[in-house]
Amino acid sequence: MAGFDKRVNSYAEAMAGLSDGMTVIAGGFGLCGIPENLIAEIKRVGARDLTVVSNNCGVDGFGLGVLLEDRQIRKMIASYVGENALFEKQLLSGELEVELTPQGTLAEKMRAGGAGIPAFFTATGVGTPVAEGKETRQFNGRDYLMETAIVGDFAIVKGWKADWYGNVIYRHTAQNFNPLAAAAGKITVVEVEEIVAPGELEPTQIHTPGIYVDRVILGQFEKRIEQRTVRC
Repeated sequence: MAGFDKRVNSYAEAMAGLSDGMTVIAGGFGLCGIPENLIAEIKRVGARDLTVVSNNCGVDGFGLGVLLEDRQIRKMIASYVGENALFEKQLLSGELEVELTPQGTLAEKMRAGGAGIPAFFTATGVGTPVAEGKETRQFNGRDYLMETAIVGDFAIVKGWKADWYGNVIYRHTAQNFNPLAAAAGKITVVEVEEIVAPGELEPTQIHTPGIYVDRVILGQFEKRIEQRTVRC
């Protein structure tokens, strides 16, 4: 990787610098648009005591769920448990610290982190357990909670296409949390299905500008369906 060329050739290089106790923000929603190979590299490295921020924690045996198997995650900040029995088991047993956060609030915490905004006020969660221990203020006769922004030591992101400079395009619903995560990492790593030369991406179609991205790697991906349903 030299100058503006942000391509790396191995997942070990992509996740270089990851260590115990760090905060990792991961894009994705369910199994849609998850950085599955970067997650697999975290498992291979064996980093522990991680705080992981993502909409959910994958499923048993895939996605972020694989990091639960060896107890690599100390704290999970997510909006729901989802289709993950191990996540539920570790939450209920107290093995895993979990901060359940309303989905829109979680998205805004990432966006604020990427924008350099330390905190913001929202009405979501007022009068519920979400409000416990948080500052409350009243604006125009309505109560609001103060929520702090999230910045990760690493952000791991799944894109569709990127150029050498780290400009990224996401495909359809796989965009989800990925642009927010990409902006909120001190080191942002993006794995994509295709890397093209600078100038080949239509500028108006770029979702994440390369200024937010530190490393880009070309990956191969398994297309999974979280819960397959059929109609007879």
